Amino acid sequence: MTETNRFPKGFLWGVATSAYQIEGSPLADGAGPNIWHRFSRLPGRVTDGATGDVACDHYNRYADDLALMDTLGISAYRFSVAWGRVLPEGRGRVNAKGLAFYDRLVDKLLELEIVPFGTLYHWDLPLGLEDKGGWLNEDVAHWFGDFASLTIRTLGDRVPFWVTINEPAVIMEKGYVLGTYAPGHRNPAEAPVVARNLLRAHGMGVQACRAASSAQVGIAVNLQPKHPASDDRADVAAARRADAFRNLQFLDAILLGHSPPELPAMFGETWLPLSTADMVLTHQPIDFVGLNYYTRVVVADDAETLPTRAEPIVVEDARRTLMGWEVYPDGLYEVLMHVTNRYGKIAMYVTENGSAFPDPAPEDGQAVRDPDRVSFLREHLRRALKARLDGADLRGYFVWSLLDNFEWNSGYSRPFGLVRVDLASQRRTMKESGNFYAEVIRTAGTNLQEP
Repeated sequence: MTETNRFPKGFLWGVATSAYQIEGSPLADGAGPNIWHRFSRLPGRVTDGATGDVACDHYNRYADDLALMDTLGISAYRFSVAWGRVLPEGRGRVNAKGLAFYDRLVDKLLELEIVPFGTLYHWDLPLGLEDKGGWLNEDVAHWFGDFASLTIRTLGDRVPFWVTINEPAVIMEKGYVLGTYAPGHRNPAEAPVVARNLLRAHGMGVQACRAASSAQVGIAVNLQPKHPASDDRADVAAARRADAFRNLQFLDAILLGHSPPELPAMFGETWLPLSTADMVLTHQPIDFVGLNYYTRVVVADDAETLPTRAEPIVVEDARRTLMGWEVYPDGLYEVLMHVTNRYGKIAMYVTENGSAFPDPAPEDGQAVRDPDRVSFLREHLRRALKARLDGADLRGYFVWSLLDNFEWNSGYSRPFGLVRVDLASQRRTMKESGNFYAEVIRTAGTNLQEP
């Protein structure tokens, strides 16, 4: 057996979740509400009016869920810390019971020899801070730094990896430009302000991690290859703008110390450049990049689609997930090699990769049949292995997600889990994709060559 058809010893095989999507009990034990607690209650914003009030009840069932991971052979678990559970108003008063939950979670992971891989911010800004302007208030970077410092001082002796912020470009685009995610703004002019504050907050998070622990720290970005709809010069330029806005804006500042040149012209007088002090804060060394990958986007030039002037185009006859996303495995290879070639050989983890497909009801004693998800994982893992062989310093892979969960504005209509969750009974049922992933882990990926 050669190293060319398997992942190396020590490769982290993980699953990923986020607090609001699985924990439930968002106000339990003194926790404070977050922006999704409010947003999900606005009429028409979330499918079927769903909320995260119960979700997967992980807050009460975490030990059982970690036992499921152990059964699968998972070696690392990427979870997030709910800011409002720890600091109910977002700043000031500390909720000891909220911190104690994550203490118990981390200790149980270590007992099972599963590496804790923490995320500090996964989209659940406390309402107390949102009401002060949220990501539009430049003080938010300091608020985040204080939260990061408290969390890492408490857990950093046992959590060896920290992600500062999950998918800053998605926060900016869907939360402030498109308005489809909390807090639901629709104002492209706010994008540069939010981007600047997210970058400054990331810098504060890095500083907090360095000061309080010896853990490795990085950021998780959602990268989407932006392909032009044609060879026409206008479409090619549109793809370049879309790439700068979604893919380059954050990593260029963090890893190169400058912003993509397309951004000032894209925003015009609303462009807000990072000051010298901002860039010093942002451009600090990090230990790894987390890559979240789901699909590519094909775009055409369109003056009405602001701020990028790049309109997404539907690819005919493409395989699609329930999210409407094209199944495009080559894109994972593309983004892994893009980061390697643009920024140098930095350590990388695929911190999210997965798919939503319709799942049949479980049969007694049988795994839920989900062949489309099995195929998705096999094809993407093959590309991940190819990227490693071609020079990408890929050190781990996390499936999104362990459990069917609250999928933001889609509610519970888009199951991503390796494990099915019956919302009424909270019964967990393994899917064939979970068993497949367990075999990937057991064989270090040699089973990926099978049809």
